[in-house]
Amino acid sequence: MIVDDAMAAVIETRDLSKAYGDFGALHALNISMPRGSVFALLGASGAGKTTTIKILLNMIEPTRGTATILGVSSRCLTPRLLEQIGYVSENQALPARLRVEEFFRYLRDCYSRWDRQLEGELREQLLLPSRRRIGELSHGMRLKMALACALPFRPPLLILDEPLSGLDALARDEIIGGFLHRAAEMSILISSHELDEVERFATHVAFLHEGRLLFQGSVGALAEHAIPLLQDGRSGDAHKPSLRAIFVAMVQDAKRAAARSAPQP
Repeated sequence: MIVDDAMAAVIETRDLSKAYGDFGALHALNISMPRGSVFALLGASGAGKTTTIKILLNMIEPTRGTATILGVSSRCLTPRLLEQIGYVSENQALPARLRVEEFFRYLRDCYSRWDRQLEGELREQLLLPSRRRIGELSHGMRLKMALACALPFRPPLLILDEPLSGLDALARDEIIGGFLHRAAEMSILISSHELDEVERFATHVAFLHEGRLLFQGSVGALAEHAIPLLQDGRSGDAHKPSLRAIFVAMVQDAKRAAARSAPQP
């Protein structure tokens, strides 16, 4: 495992574990997210990405271990601290009966640092219909709505849980190309199984597989670390391997290690 400690950590976990009965969703997770980074938490569905984020935001309690966010224990988040965290989830609940304009009007009164100009730019860029009720919007449009609500109060930390899930290619390009550049001054934690898309903007990555951390570090360190696993390039270009090729190679390596350590009949 490789940890990049070049900058102070904005998120840090120590031996973070979560079990549901006999099922272990997370196993002694140790991650350190540098301040100012775009940190991608990657893995297949069920790898533990959303569980990690819910613990960070104190939505669920860990079974063991600790997590800190913006230097504070996740168990001690206050309303003031939550004003410094933007959060968007693919399944985020929004008030269905309110119109788009009504919800933005409500949010303006909730945040002392709300930027009306940035709000207007985002709404125009994402083509959000002011008079439509939120419950009448498509899945993709509701996700754009949630994204547009997460930036105008300019949080230092932005957490995006599977923000690209279920979106078509055009919508993804709108979000990646037009949205993320507006968050350039923020630290961004993004969870995703869309490895090809995340590769375009992530500075740091952490690979999760079945609740276990396979790797974390900068994208540059990842490529160097992974080359010996790629078996002379058969899983991808050995000089510039893709995130997908690296992840597949790491999962295969983890499975081989597990098989070697399993008790023999």
